[in-house]
Amino acid sequence: MNHDISIRMAQPADMESVHALVRELAEFEKAPEAVWTDAEQFRQDSVAASPWFDCLVAEHPEEGIVGIALCYRAYSTWKGKMIYLDDLVVKEAFRRQGIGKRLLEAVIEYARQTGAKLVKWQVLHWNEPAIDMYRQMGAEFDKEWIDCKMLV
Repeated sequence: MNHDISIRMAQPADMESVHALVRELAEFEKAPEAVWTDAEQFRQDSVAASPWFDCLVAEHPEEGIVGIALCYRAYSTWKGKMIYLDDLVVKEAFRRQGIGKRLLEAVIEYARQTGAKLVKWQVLHWNEPAIDMYRQMGAEFDKEWIDCKMLV
């Protein structure tokens, strides 16, 4: 476990680093062309009158931001308030040090603080390290629902 890492809410000045980690995730997932956003859009969307997302960052004293958990508020008609975790990313050099777990724990605590009853996210079926971490943390894996999306 890397004890030098601090977890905090992202600030507008962090968006270049946040976006760089999103691009790193897209490379890892073999879909770099799927990223249409840029750091300036992240900055604008994070400071809007009603921000489109919240983001927690894992920060190393020398290396800067080495991980992110980007999430947003949503609503479940069955559970009520929920947090949807869109991306959980740790720089490759810092993986397997417990940083991803700390970020997920921070998202769960954030959900509790905001009154949410549920945290949802997705994981690619081939991302075994992430699946193992989620399983160890007690996550439930849905075998009934199929993800859907539509670009507009």
